[in-house]
Parts: sequence; structure tokens; C-alpha cells
Amino acid sequence: MKNIHTLQLMDTHAGGDVSRIVTGGIDTLPGATVREQMEYLRDDADGLRRLLLEEPYGIPEMSVDLLVPATRPEAVAGYIIMEVMGYPIYSGSNTLCTATAVLECGIVPKQEGIQRFALEAPAGLVQIEARVHNGVVESVTCEGLPSYIDTYRDTIQVPGIGEVTYSVAYSGGFYALVDATELGFKLIREEEQALSMCAHKIVEAIQAKRGFSHYTLGDVGPLPFLHFMGPEEQVGEGYVRSRSTTYVHPGVICRSTTGTGTSARLALMNYEGRLNVGDKLETISLRETGFIGTFTGTHQEGAYQVVENTITGRSYVLAHSDIVINCDDPLVACGELHHILSDRHPAKAS
Repeated sequence: MKNIHTLQLMDTHAGGDVSRIVTGGIDTLPGATVREQMEYLRDDADGLRRLLLEEPYGIPEMSVDLLVPATRPEAVAGYIIMEVMGYPIYSGSNTLCTATAVLECGIVPKQEGIQRFALEAPAGLVQIEARVHNGVVESVTCEGLPSYIDTYRDTIQVPGIGEVTYSVAYSGGFYALVDATELGFKLIREEEQALSMCAHKIVEAIQAKRGFSHYTLGDVGPLPFLHFMGPEEQVGEGYVRSRSTTYVHPGVICRSTTGTGTSARLALMNYEGRLNVGDKLETISLRETGFIGTFTGTHQEGAYQVVENTITGRSYVLAHSDIVINCDDPLVACGELHHILSDRHPAKAS
């Protein structure tokens, strides 16, 4: 096998979080579903994630979304999410970016007005509604994962901080939810490093204390996320705005508020009896970007009241590029890549 290969990429961002969409250069992955293909990458070919998130090609603050053929007929494409913490089965910001990429690269031809289609994430089918004006994808609304509160207002002693009150929500991953004001934060950009250090200590303490189990997925690993919640501001009937910041363990403060973080907040507000169907929460990041979460209903799953929701935001295209993978380069580890690399370019819809 030759030692030089190329990957086709579309770099995008939603709310400031960069999602690198891999549109070509990867062979067909084994697995009957997108979930099984994700598990194959996780267990047998993690080199692709590390290659694109580490030097010399990337940084840990980015995400990678690999476009793959859908395995379900209802979906136009599948996507596998890769982040510094591993392989989340769902992500709001990554879904916004992937939906935009699907339109921009012609898998779904752009048409004026509202376009609806489905994507297949490792978590399952995700319904998408995109608004296109003058050929520009102006907004995307995607389904948030069903979200619920696992733990409400527990406390933990955190070295260097003291007693911290937190709740835990599941919204695609387990999130610790903490009040930023109680910890002395205003959630401004100058606090970014301090927020990361504080969140690291809290997540480490929670991971050492206990694990969490999803009602159907079971053990999904140690808690990886923490969401700082700012004060809520009522800006209209059924419309609340709040500064917010999401931390991904280890060491990453997200540029956006994240879709799953916003869904987790909705789950908490519902648990506290503060939501009606149709109510909206706009979360505002350290960089003044925002996502809008809409509460669409609930259903019961055993002991849990599960929140149904959507996330609305906008993704921007940053670059189209081919990157060269030279396996003779000492900074490039190809050991887990050779059997998935392809030199075939993606086929576009006509």
C-alpha cells in the first residue's frame, strides 16, 4: 500500500465550535448500523480521531464528523462524531454542522425555503429542518436527544474549591450542571482558563465518587461534561436567555454553549416545573454566540420523565480542503489507518 493518501474535508463551525467534516478518503467501514461503525472506529481504528484532533493536523478543541452512507432508508447520510473525550453518540453543534455540510456538498440539493430530511447518528435517526435563503443555509433545527435528570442538587467536596452543589442530566452524555454564580463566575471570556480549571476539579471529584447508568444504554463511561449555568433573564413570554458554558473533560471549554448542554438545561427546568410546551431557552456563550432550545414535550421512561426538545442554531463553512497523509512522516501515526484509508472521492448528488 502506498504511503501517501488524501482526505477531503469541509471545516465548519456552529457557535464557535469547529467541526471538521470528513467528506471523502475513508473506505466503507464494517458494521450494519452507524452505531456499529462508530464502535469499530472506537475499538479498532481510533487513529483517525487522533490524527485529525492532534498535531500536526488539528487541536483538541475541534470536533470531527465522518460522513458515512446511511444504513437506514429514511436517512440521507450517516455521521460519526469524534471529540477529545472519545465518540459521543450525539452532539447538537456537530449535527448543525453536519446538516449544513450535507446541503453544501450536494448530498441534499439546496432549495429555497424550508428543507426537511433525516440524518443517522450513532444515537439513531435525527430529524433536520434547514432554512435556506438566497442559497445560504441561514439556520438549522435538529432534534435534541431525549433528556432527563438523573441526580438533583447533590453535593460533593471538591479539593481546592469546597462543597459544590450539582445536578446531573443525560442529554446525549451525562452532564454535571452547576450554578456559575455560586462558584463566583460571571461567564465572560476572560474567565475561560479559570472555568476550565474549576470544571476539571469538579468532574474529577464526581468521577471518583460515582458512575452513572442510562436507563437503556447502561454504563456509558465516566461523566465527561460539565455545564456552567448563568442567571436566567426573561426576555419574552415563554422565552428565557442565560449565559452558559460547557466543559469537556479533560481540559476543553467549548466555544459554543453546545446543543446537548442546552438540552440538559431544558431537562433541569422541566424537572423544576418551570416549562410549558413551546417554551424556549437561549443559551449565550463566552463568545456571545447562542443556541435556542425549544421544549416540545415529555414522555415517561420508567422512573424518569424524559424531555423532548429541539436545538436551533447556524453553522458557517470555513474551508474546503484536501489534507495529505504521509505515513513516512514521523508525526503521523498510520498504524490504525491503513485499513480504512481510501483514495476515492465522494460522489455528490446530481
